[in-house]
Amino acid sequence: MPSFSFQQVDVFSSEPMRGNPLAVVIGADALDDKQMQSFANWTNLSETTFLLKPTVAGAHYRVRIFTPAQELPFAGHPTLGSAHVWLSQTANAPDGEIVQECGAGLVRIRRDGQRLAFAAPPLVRSGPVDPVLVERIAKGLGVVTTVIEDSNWVENGPDWIGVRLRSRADVLAVKPDYSILAGARVGLVGRFDPQSDGEDAQFEVRAFTRNGYEDPVTGSLNAGLAQWLIGSGVAPESYVAAQGTVLGRAGRVHVDKVGDDIWIGGEVATCISGSLRL
Repeated sequence: MPSFSFQQVDVFSSEPMRGNPLAVVIGADALDDKQMQSFANWTNLSETTFLLKPTVAGAHYRVRIFTPAQELPFAGHPTLGSAHVWLSQTANAPDGEIVQECGAGLVRIRRDGQRLAFAAPPLVRSGPVDPVLVERIAKGLGVVTTVIEDSNWVENGPDWIGVRLRSRADVLAVKPDYSILAGARVGLVGRFDPQSDGEDAQFEVRAFTRNGYEDPVTGSLNAGLAQWLIGSGVAPESYVAAQGTVLGRAGRVHVDKVGDDIWIGGEVATCISGSLRL
């Protein structure tokens, strides 16, 4: 039975076990699709990734990303976590950008002090959300529609619907009814009040998945929200988003617009390392 190096890391938090966990299998080229999916199902984390040799010129490595039920072309916290693990295994890593190959194509990653950041992929769907769907989402969130200041599709692989509420307090107060939200990926965002919420972040984010649970810290959602919020003038070109508060996490997502690129960054900590047999 072959053995593989393995790490479990925590993404988007400077404190271990306060961000979003990710399982990473290193040198997984010998595994087939069924083995990858079975292991991802067994870990039961939101995502498990597999590091492979690249197949495209210019890429430093390839990653495949699996939920317990399916493969994803792209996801944010798996991108940063996988890059962190790849760097830990690479003696001569480049000083400049790292290029990851994944199902969505090539993703650029840069080192920013203690953080890693990926260039947000372009939105494949944006624009207003059908009012009937907004009403259903409001009902599923348990809020009146007047609490929703705006909504927008922010799809960049995962088909997120961004919903902007009046305040951080409104975002934290939501108790979702997943039976009503069924079939929709909904991302909430609300502005911090510096006097009551502090100044370590400017927005609070929550992510409600199609599978009936809340994701602790979500790179793809924050990437889509950043393009919407900065593009509409709601957010400055650099800000910090908090996520995971209701779940007892302390996720911090650093957003920076540099030229035409929006970078989504966070810290990554290794919590478990060892080997596994598949």
